[in-house]
Amino acid sequence: MNFTNISDINAPELAIYHHFREHAFKADGSFVADSPKVVNLLLEEEIEVRSILATQAYYDTYRSLIETKKDATFYVASKEQMQNIVGHKIHHNVMMHGIRPEETPLDDLGRHILMLDEISSTQNIGSIARSAAALGIDSYLVPKRGPHPYSRRALRVSMGHVSMLKIHTYSDIKETITALKTQGYRIYAAEVTQNSTPLSSVKVVGKWVLLMGHEGSGLSAEVLALCDEVVTIEMMEGVKSFNVGVAASIMMYQFKHS
Repeated sequence: MNFTNISDINAPELAIYHHFREHAFKADGSFVADSPKVVNLLLEEEIEVRSILATQAYYDTYRSLIETKKDATFYVASKEQMQNIVGHKIHHNVMMHGIRPEETPLDDLGRHILMLDEISSTQNIGSIARSAAALGIDSYLVPKRGPHPYSRRALRVSMGHVSMLKIHTYSDIKETITALKTQGYRIYAAEVTQNSTPLSSVKVVGKWVLLMGHEGSGLSAEVLALCDEVVTIEMMEGVKSFNVGVAASIMMYQFKHS
């Protein structure tokens, strides 16, 4: 195994740990994950690992996991050095530079898809991914212009479980919805309208897409017109909506158990 003790925290090979930020994906699909729970789960998946930056205590504890990644470089640093590299106090002892898995083509997604439209919160991207994985959703369909599920914060919030999902990023929501319909998916939009079907009454077909809208503005009238059915969660009078991550979790559970 290739262990390298860190003497200079400004060495060029550590640049990704210094400068990598949300939305800053490189052409090769690089991402950075942190914390043992997230990194260890990713190490169990077939994900390309370029390097790991960790304390000796981490390597000693999880040697059997890192031995599976023979092509990676393993940087050994103190907790203080790691904090100086990232520029703030940290509560973990490991970071990993990996390469995102290849995207799944639109026509090769599973029978159950969670689709997002213009979600702006990276935390919501991650929390929805975690719920989708927990509930057995096949696929995660997200817009190219929003946060990616493999961004650092989304990975952390998902606890790395985004790696269990087929992921596809799309450019045009209308074209994508139309393409999914031609593949036999029924498109359910999560929105509050006068004609929404209550979630407790929805009849879920075998092959479906659940579309969640923007945290503030929801789904546009044009997008809703393309969907097969609009579904809403019954709420107490005076409460307008749930957080999109909470709403997605409730609806995915109902869809999987209808």
